[in-house]
Amino acid sequence: MNIMVGISGGVDSAVAALLLKRAGHEVTGLFMKNWEEDDVAGHCGAEEDLAMARAVCDRIGIPLRTVNFSSEYWERVFSYFLSEYQAGRTPNPDVLCNKEIKFKAFLDHAMTLGADRIATGHYARTDFHAGRHRLLKARDTNKDQSYFLYLLGQEALARSLFPVGDLTKTEVRRLARETGLPNHDRHDSTGICFIGERDFKSFLTRYIPVRPGEMRTLAGEVKGQHDGTMYYTIGQRHGLGIGGEGEAWYVVDKNVTDNILYVAQGEHHPALYCEALIAGQLHGIGVEPAAWPREMHAKIRYRQPDQRCALTWHDSRLCVVFEAPQRAATPGQSVVFYDGDECLGGGIIEEAVPVLRDAGSRSAHA
Repeated sequence: MNIMVGISGGVDSAVAALLLKRAGHEVTGLFMKNWEEDDVAGHCGAEEDLAMARAVCDRIGIPLRTVNFSSEYWERVFSYFLSEYQAGRTPNPDVLCNKEIKFKAFLDHAMTLGADRIATGHYARTDFHAGRHRLLKARDTNKDQSYFLYLLGQEALARSLFPVGDLTKTEVRRLARETGLPNHDRHDSTGICFIGERDFKSFLTRYIPVRPGEMRTLAGEVKGQHDGTMYYTIGQRHGLGIGGEGEAWYVVDKNVTDNILYVAQGEHHPALYCEALIAGQLHGIGVEPAAWPREMHAKIRYRQPDQRCALTWHDSRLCVVFEAPQRAATPGQSVVFYDGDECLGGGIIEEAVPVLRDAGSRSAHA
């Protein structure tokens, strides 16, 4: 087949291209530039990534194309990212970035250039079973990225390949080293999708104005000042600036309307836990959410072990009741559902249902 591989400069996409080339396919690399707001500051490292992508493709013996999706990224991903933070929620840009850029803009671009399939370095697998394309966990459960891919649909899965999904990270690096790929020991990228690593609060202040307010305990005692509830997330410990004796302080709730940040002491304070959550904006991968099993497993964050849960419906919203209490379930983040190795889809966390329902619970300040 004629396959276009998204080459990022990282080792995973490089090995994906290598495996497809060895399998006899006609392989072309594509480097996507999706952020250019502050290139002059050198934060994104796009030029360094592009240089590495060229070196990788030269070593493998495949051509490399480049494309700029910066406007698409701003319109489809970053604007949503900012609006969610302004509303006091904590979005996951990687999820939307995969849906709108890597498996929409990239896929459409590749098809117009004559590709039969696209491929990426994601740790995930697919198959075709019972008349539908399924998204499956990677063999390397520690690196599985199906959580970030739950918004993909049948068309995207039908045209996408994940060549490293059957390999462990150790095997990927060994293949890269043995082949002489220049990025065999390059560290994995972190930070905001396509924007990279940076001081997150300082970055957000460029787009969302500072709005100082009070940090209070659940009993109403003022413990300090914050710069804006949107800069904090549930379960956050660092950056609160609360001194004194005892256990560390954590964010346990936010009142965006009144601009109050609620804090409590202790990593396992009861206010950090919920027994259930309400999810909306649901997406099923080939099976509508209404047809999902009523008992399954879910994750409320990447790399979390599967959590047993039961599903009930309230109008168009899904209530997810967990067998064990969940810590720091955060509105705006994704809850993703699994039936064994199969990722069924997911939704956006809208509300956490606290374990305690008294004055010390999060619901008292919702």
